[in-house]
Amino acid sequence: MEDSTIYDDIAPVYDHEVKRVIQELLDDQGFRNALEYLIPGVNWTELGAQMLTFETKIDFQKSIIYPLVWGVLKKTASSVTSSNWENISRDKKHLFLSNHRDIVLDAGILNILMFDHSLKTTEIGIGDNLFVYPWIKNLVRLNKSFIVKRGVSGREILLASKHMSEYIHYVITRKGESIWLAQREGRAKDSDDKTQESLLKMLTMASTGKTFSDSLKELNIIPLSLSYEYDPCDYLKAREFQLKRDNPEYKKTKKDDLISMEKGIMGFKGDIHFQFGKEINDELDKIALEPDKKKQVELVAQCVDKEIHKNYKIYPINYIAYDLLNETDRFRSMYTEEQAENFKSYIDKQIGKIDIEEKDIEFLKDRFLVMYSNTLKNHLKAMSE
Repeated sequence: MEDSTIYDDIAPVYDHEVKRVIQELLDDQGFRNALEYLIPGVNWTELGAQMLTFETKIDFQKSIIYPLVWGVLKKTASSVTSSNWENISRDKKHLFLSNHRDIVLDAGILNILMFDHSLKTTEIGIGDNLFVYPWIKNLVRLNKSFIVKRGVSGREILLASKHMSEYIHYVITRKGESIWLAQREGRAKDSDDKTQESLLKMLTMASTGKTFSDSLKELNIIPLSLSYEYDPCDYLKAREFQLKRDNPEYKKTKKDDLISMEKGIMGFKGDIHFQFGKEINDELDKIALEPDKKKQVELVAQCVDKEIHKNYKIYPINYIAYDLLNETDRFRSMYTEEQAENFKSYIDKQIGKIDIEEKDIEFLKDRFLVMYSNTLKNHLKAMSE
């Protein structure tokens, strides 16, 4: 039996550690401040007593995370829907590889939907760059997150990547858990979702003696499409585009990540839809016939992308953005004049939130239109292939 303690540095909290970690959270004023922001007037005596009864991570998820995420969604989303649950096998575990829209909620929504469909929650890959405060690390590890090490360089990158690859294979083949992982490091700022080839290579680093294709097949990959009608962080992304244009050396701060987390959680998202694609193992068998190893990686990335792009839910604002950006009326039948005017007003309102000197209004508007039309552009391409 494989020694699981070798993964202690990145693994979620073990169940025997739950009570200790919960006590650390309750003792942390930063955690208290954050929860009071999400649940005004929370009764700490009652909540603390309840939390200290938890024995497992699942207890914590069921009693704290599940109602918390649904509570946030009731305030910030018009609807939450999902489809193609029949694509998930009850007999094996999967790696759900998805596009990335929200730092916190992507995996959070997936797991509350898992609860509602009587499926085990997934483990979640989360970058350590988000651990701005110690309590954040404790909280996400209680919520079945494993750590993706970002701030490493040189030889350490290879070692960290191999270690994570080994852990992912261990979780799916030995531990008996599924995993959620974003298809790329960080979110696609312009919603042009593309799978990072380096991520696919990382996923195969654990398997010595196995082909690239066979190593990926072991993970039973299912691409997952996340569609948010509105992105509460759209104005932050547009702001970053102008700052980077004006200063190529511009880098986001940890404070920026915190603001994005807060706005992503508490901002209005409109309709939300999660749609599972088909497991790609049959496609991997075909790709294995390609003699060029580099081409194999490209083909797998394209396969995942196509499945994600096909399964987007397209909203009226995506059609409006496409027509405005391309100065066409190609999709005029897909929205009303009122919807078009409302979307233009929405963009103006969001641009009004951007706090930089010498705002380039036309450039920022263009960024919004690109952001909201790329999902449709990629969907159309995937459906025509």
